[in-house]
Amino acid sequence: MKNFYILFLALLGTFQLSAQDTFSIIAVDPVTGDIGSAGASCVTGIGNQGIIDIINDIIPARGGVNSQAWVCIPNTNLQNAIEQMELGSSPSEIIDWLLLNDACSAQGFDPEYRQYGIVDLDEFVDPRTAGWTGSMADDYKEDRQGATYSIQGNILLDVSVIDNMEDNFNNTSGTLADKLMAAMQGANFAGADERCLAAGTSSTTAYIQVYKATDAPGSPYLRLNVGEQASGIEPIDLLQQLYDDFLATEDIKLKSLMSLYPNPASDQIQLDLDASIELKALSIVDISGKTMMQELSGNLGRNSQNLDISAMQSGIYFLKVNTTQGSTTLKFVKK
Repeated sequence: MKNFYILFLALLGTFQLSAQDTFSIIAVDPVTGDIGSAGASCVTGIGNQGIIDIINDIIPARGGVNSQAWVCIPNTNLQNAIEQMELGSSPSEIIDWLLLNDACSAQGFDPEYRQYGIVDLDEFVDPRTAGWTGSMADDYKEDRQGATYSIQGNILLDVSVIDNMEDNFNNTSGTLADKLMAAMQGANFAGADERCLAAGTSSTTAYIQVYKATDAPGSPYLRLNVGEQASGIEPIDLLQQLYDDFLATEDIKLKSLMSLYPNPASDQIQLDLDASIELKALSIVDISGKTMMQELSGNLGRNSQNLDISAMQSGIYFLKVNTTQGSTTLKFVKK
């Protein structure tokens, strides 16, 4: 039994030194205050816990950190980064601090093995981003920042992983969660993490989580985690299914907070929202997808809106409603 325990400690120590993530994104939405992260890796031996709590942490309404590539377990660098953020340091200041105070150096590593992506909202709710990729992280490696996001990866097949994630994020409309999920789909191909090329998948485990500005620490609006999968099973596909199921449930909840009447209607329709949500934009499209009417926030009431549909022909139409709690579509009939 004693020999088994020694062997277990040796194996655990090996995992602590070699645990690493491959591709991830962390981002903020300065309009809604949402902060989120998503990532995937071709690690093995990690089980159902996946990498979500190993590489990511978020302070609601403030910012978040992704800490990956040869991380300590527990990831003390991640914990220290969050503490620095709580003390008021900016993303770039946090990285500078981490490079001078690497928590894993006692194990024989230095900051050149690390990779970070950090985002936050400053006191004016303006986004700030920063990243770091050490020279000794495994190739292909890169971190890339935009105005509201940081994307980073190591042990990648090539630059297309970062390119695709960035393109999908920037060219997807919708919520921050929608954009993060789209970014993950940009890396959904064999060998995105090069170690999974032979298995025909991007990775073995994947996650997405998003905090709204009003969420309490440890209680995110969205948290989906796909633990380690058997060879040949694509975790990003499983993550997408979980996300689609989540959206379906959220759509039902959102619809329960609004009413559209009369329906059918002749000349006008009235949309009323629960006081807990606010209107951001409205549009009406016909069954062919043609936009018949569009109203932006400057022309909308906070929780209600009357729309004149008298000039529309009889038929079926769809009212697209964008609110502070998400978007949905309501069907109505013009008599």
